[in-house]
Amino acid sequence: MSKSSNSAIEQILVNLVKAQSRLKRFWGKHLRVSVVSLFLASVVLSVTIASCAGSNLANTPEVKLRLVSYSVTKAAHDQIIPKFVEKWQQEHQQKVIFEQSYGGSGSQAADVISGKQEADIVHLALPLDVKKIEQAGLINKGWKNKSPRNGVVTRSVAAIVTREGNPKKINTWSDLAKDNIQIIAANPKTSGIAIWEFLGFWGSITQTGGDDATALDFVTKVYRNIPTLTKDAREASDVFFQQQKGDALVNYENEVIFAQQKNFQFPYTIPSINISIDNPVALVDTNVDKHGTREVAQAFVDFLYSDDAQREFAKLGFRPVSPFLAEDVAIQHTPITTLFTSQDLGGWDLIQKEFLDSGAIFDQIWAKSKV
Repeated sequence: MSKSSNSAIEQILVNLVKAQSRLKRFWGKHLRVSVVSLFLASVVLSVTIASCAGSNLANTPEVKLRLVSYSVTKAAHDQIIPKFVEKWQQEHQQKVIFEQSYGGSGSQAADVISGKQEADIVHLALPLDVKKIEQAGLINKGWKNKSPRNGVVTRSVAAIVTREGNPKKINTWSDLAKDNIQIIAANPKTSGIAIWEFLGFWGSITQTGGDDATALDFVTKVYRNIPTLTKDAREASDVFFQQQKGDALVNYENEVIFAQQKNFQFPYTIPSINISIDNPVALVDTNVDKHGTREVAQAFVDFLYSDDAQREFAKLGFRPVSPFLAEDVAIQHTPITTLFTSQDLGGWDLIQKEFLDSGAIFDQIWAKSKV
């Protein structure tokens, strides 16, 4: 138990003794004094137990952290987590065991909200998914204001992957609307990359002078070239690479770079008009308090912003959020002429309402594209 906890309990005991003395003077040796004393003693015992429980994890040889993330971060976390575990062991003489889950960002967020996954930490594909967890009351409001870089821990842009030799001559967003093109894409209802690519399609028009009507027509043409929607980015990649279906795949730049590091050689292009894909990390406050893991969970989140962790993200194709490291690895990334953000498209509240809610623009486009 901490010194501060001991001091608080000692003060309570002093106050109780004074209170009992006053009661005795008033009631004498009446039976009610014993009853009151018993009640007050039970309060002291409850406070003592609660204080001890809050510090139990600090004295245990190991602690478990539950990390829920989106599918393409696994390779990076596999490198980062051992570094953090070693650091924490050296500094606190305590082993951290990670329970990890990876999948489509939207599905992961839904599982956290439902309680299917009691995540201590979420590292998801887009701020909207963290916002949903916050709206469910599991993350404290204003969490971004207390986080480095508003909670954004990794960054990427969109890439268009094509077949060997690029026979369909697909080099820009506009090429995806051409006839006789088949695109492999994920579902915005369950996947982070699917929302980012949808916003990339839309913003490629509106952020270069086009109006909403022009954007609607263009994006509808693109989705006519998408025969079906996969649940997440990983499944879309498997359909394109393993099953050899489709002429083009829109994916994260970091995922494309990582695949090439694994000797998957294929042509790809980074559209010069692109969207900043900002990926947030956050503590799930309700769960860390329930599990008693706030201190170690916060330490891990902080570690993700360290140079050590950001270098690991950079090795696997992410664009670091640290401007200094970003300069160091800029040579491996294609420069972007027009880089727009979700805020340029109205912010996540508007994006959810106008584009993603049931019956909103995406549902209208998907239904119209299949007619």
